[in-house]
Amino acid sequence: MITLALSKGRIFEETLPLLAAAGITVLEDPEKSRKLILPTNQPDVRVVLVRATDVPTYVEYGGADLGVTGKDTLIEHGGTGIYQPLDLRIARCRVSVAVRADFDYAQAVRQGARLKVATKYTTIAREFFAAKGVHVDMVKLYGSMELAPLTGLADAIVDLVSTGNTLKANQLVEVERIMDISARLVVNQAALKLKQAPLRRIIDAFASAVNAAEKTPEAA
Repeated sequence: MITLALSKGRIFEETLPLLAAAGITVLEDPEKSRKLILPTNQPDVRVVLVRATDVPTYVEYGGADLGVTGKDTLIEHGGTGIYQPLDLRIARCRVSVAVRADFDYAQAVRQGARLKVATKYTTIAREFFAAKGVHVDMVKLYGSMELAPLTGLADAIVDLVSTGNTLKANQLVEVERIMDISARLVVNQAALKLKQAPLRRIIDAFASAVNAAEKTPEAA
């Protein structure tokens, strides 16, 4: 049995065409089913639904043979014991710094300054501000990040940004882009040895689909 770990939402939806390229169809809609293990048209392949932040853990410890998760999640997890063969170029967004529109960010991050930052991406944020010589007091939050600057909990937030509409709706502005993010295919290293042939077929099919998708806009 090959077990693929996915999270609900955007990553699940954007992984479906890649699975189709590998001849795999998920037989139940995760938004309609209460099941956490979904069958596919391949009797030896199943999908497990886990929180996005838990995908690397399931893959690392063998709860899943492979999974799809964002680069941001992998950095925060540490990525130890996981093979990362492919950037799938899906679920693209960016990690950015945002502040209230009336906040003087340039002055606040001058060399040697101290900044209070709210984020769930503590590793990414700490490394980014350390490279700038800015001392950071980190406030770890898991949701409603935009509230932190508005309530005085923090000076700035570090969060995923896609369209930027949520920031604008809450009178926040994006002041620095830290890194671009996309989803990666991750594989358990032991499984790759024990189930090499079936896993390699899936990896190769995903790679071909990604390459074809990248060429399509140019052809058009």
